[in-house]
Amino acid sequence: MVTCQSLGDYTTNADSEDERLYRFLAEKGHEISFQVWDNEQVDWTSFDAIIIKSPWDYFDKIQAFYTWLDKLEALGCRVLNPVQTLRWNADKVYFKAMQAQGVKIVPTVWLEQGSTFNPESVFGAIGQEKIIVKPRVSGAAKNTLAISRAEVGDYTARINALLQEEPFLAQPFLEEIKTQGEWSFLFFNGRYSHAVLKTARAGDFRVQHFFGGSVHTPKPPANMLETATTIAEQFAQDCLYARVDGVELNGELVLMELELIEPFLFLSTSEGSLERYYQALLELTEHTNARV
Repeated sequence: MVTCQSLGDYTTNADSEDERLYRFLAEKGHEISFQVWDNEQVDWTSFDAIIIKSPWDYFDKIQAFYTWLDKLEALGCRVLNPVQTLRWNADKVYFKAMQAQGVKIVPTVWLEQGSTFNPESVFGAIGQEKIIVKPRVSGAAKNTLAISRAEVGDYTARINALLQEEPFLAQPFLEEIKTQGEWSFLFFNGRYSHAVLKTARAGDFRVQHFFGGSVHTPKPPANMLETATTIAEQFAQDCLYARVDGVELNGELVLMELELIEPFLFLSTSEGSLERYYQALLELTEHTNARV
């Protein structure tokens, strides 16, 4: 199971999902170990299956991550999720491909690396008085800014500096994230397992648990589950896991992100989720004694 050198603040206020999964698979009789993805000493060919579980620093080392994926591919390793899927999913420009195939995406303005941030153009295109600006390759709300039109002058220089380093995107600030929360639908080998509703703490817009967000388990609306299922079936084929994150707008699920690299799976929130994960793993590895 692939992890990173330090999980740091990502595990704050969360149960140790990796340890929970480790114990479950070990009790099933499998030989399991944790391996740090950018440890040059690891012999990746010695494993029957490589599960991408928590390489939560990949977006800080994205070129090294791409190089590592190329290495796994060249070695012919069995990787879950597949290397080509991980490479595609790392950059949020994948939104364009999904939107072209009919998926409803939160409206997005693309800010290319080396470009100059034009507040009037961006706010005009989005048509809202408050926006979110974040990197195209990102996680854990890194460099994610919530900016109102009135205060944009205070952020322009910072955004322009960040644009010299990497491409960004801008989206409308959705009050629904604060008032209703953000849904996460979990799928294992294409089959729906469970869902959670993540809500931000008072005064914040970030729903991640390490920023004080909370997790609830209401029954999701049927039409939203249907939309999430269609997305998983269409864009997460041959994936051990997929997490479809979205917000309800006008009664419909609008995609915020399709998480196929290192999502927290909320395995402790749903009875039987570990077994469903395990059965998906068996189906995809085609044998029962994998060294992972």
